[in-house]
Amino acid sequence: MKEHIALRSALKSEREKASVSEITSEGIEGEALDAGLTESAQACAAQVQDLRLKFPGEPQFVFKDLSFQVRRGEKVLLLGPSGSGKSTLLQVLSGIIPDLVEVPMRCLAKQIPDSWGFLFQDPDTQFCMPYVDEELAFALENLGVPQTDMTGRMMEVLEKVGLRLHELHVPINSLSQGMKQRLALASVLLSDPEVLLLDEPSALLDPEGRRLIWQSISRIAQQRTLIIVEHRIEEILALGLVDRVALFGPDGRLLGQGTPETVFREYNRELQEFGIWYPGVWENFFAGPVGSQLSEPIGASCSMDHAAAAPVVELSHFRGLRQGKPVIQVDHASVRPGDFIAITGPNGAGKSSLLLSLMGLLPSDGEYVLQGVHMQGGEKLSRRVRKRQMELAAEEIGFVFQNPEFQFIADQVKEEIAFSLREEGLSDGELRERIDQTLQQFGLQGCEGRHPYQLSLGQKRRLSVASAAIRKRPLLLLDEPTFGQDAVNTFAILELCEELRRQGTAIVMVTHEDWIADRIATQRWEVEEGRLISLSQTERRAQVAEASFAARPVQGGTGE
Repeated sequence: MKEHIALRSALKSEREKASVSEITSEGIEGEALDAGLTESAQACAAQVQDLRLKFPGEPQFVFKDLSFQVRRGEKVLLLGPSGSGKSTLLQVLSGIIPDLVEVPMRCLAKQIPDSWGFLFQDPDTQFCMPYVDEELAFALENLGVPQTDMTGRMMEVLEKVGLRLHELHVPINSLSQGMKQRLALASVLLSDPEVLLLDEPSALLDPEGRRLIWQSISRIAQQRTLIIVEHRIEEILALGLVDRVALFGPDGRLLGQGTPETVFREYNRELQEFGIWYPGVWENFFAGPVGSQLSEPIGASCSMDHAAAAPVVELSHFRGLRQGKPVIQVDHASVRPGDFIAITGPNGAGKSSLLLSLMGLLPSDGEYVLQGVHMQGGEKLSRRVRKRQMELAAEEIGFVFQNPEFQFIADQVKEEIAFSLREEGLSDGELRERIDQTLQQFGLQGCEGRHPYQLSLGQKRRLSVASAAIRKRPLLLLDEPTFGQDAVNTFAILELCEELRRQGTAIVMVTHEDWIADRIATQRWEVEEGRLISLSQTERRAQVAEASFAARPVQGGTGE
């Protein structure tokens, strides 16, 4: 908590130094005039006129003369590439910017909803209490609900969002990110707001979790206004939840709006050009040259070379532990150079715990061999041994956390990237060149001077992947690296992973995306209820195995 307060203070100090003249020098003068609203203001839930906004020290505006309104009872989807300002617009329409988050902005007029609830991209940013029941009770107490009625209300709202717990008094930090997101939604729904502002509420959820959340939102959407930011829109469209789609370009301009059918039909070229999710985008991707290359069967010679190499990781009777209790168990498994392993399973099954255990961030027992070195297990390891093993893991493994903020250590995006590169002993000129290349590759150009916490969730994720992958370690662990991404950046991350795989890096990725697990990965590991229950080859690897077996000559007529 103290670290978060210190960070907010540092960011506030930095913003206070920024001159508001960056906004006014472009022609906006004076304060926002709420009295300048149109005569239809009574029919509007929220609106803003001629908005100009930019982050301190950056040359480009997030919005320049944007006017946007949402009518009462309307269900609006804000669609656009990552970093186009969608989440920022939600914060402006709710009043969070500039009332709580000080960002230089000016507008001719604005209208904030009388009653609203906000669901953030990262659920950890809005929890007030350490336990599930205490978090929900906090919201109910503010509503004056009698204590005798609270348990029933809690159970009811948790059932609506598909969060089933054995008991209510559970530490929030023991939940997976997907479970936390459902808890955050439940907390918002308890206040029964007129306007719901939803900032990628299903980004961290498995397909079943996404379906449950959008069904829950659909059930409670009557007589409410919804303003939604979401990249994955299949469930929304299937439910017919959205009345209007507002399409934004990468520069924050409103390109067009209309019914979903109209936007997807009339702006198909822009959707493809800017890499925005739309129905059929995966099929189109795999039909194209890049997607075809990513999903083509692995060459038999390459596959055999990798199979002959010593394993990067070997596990036998391995368990990852939390408070002495196993949260993930693996009977036998190995990871070899050139593997692309997709770990799938429902939220809370233990997928993230497996990666954390391999990294040494959770204690473990059983046999774990990393690059030929036996890693000692048990919760009672000496501090010296644990430190030595974590140093080895950090040297051999690149790690991308499920929550990207957990791994940021620098105050600027460019410094976050430079930290990993400095260990390679590059000259200043080589360092700058590599940083510029990385910013370009991950779509972060223009953000190099921004604090990582000021990025959108998609940008934070890309920065975390960039800083972990840039040194090309033998093993790369990625915990849902594509969540919060638009299509073009999702495909760019997958292209990078495949490039590393071809160079011999072993890729182990937790994902809820069946397209990745079935078409791009070489193996699929299924985790359920804290156990690795199956390991199977995907079509990419299976085709090679069949071809190799069919081509094998029969020796001595034995039929072997």
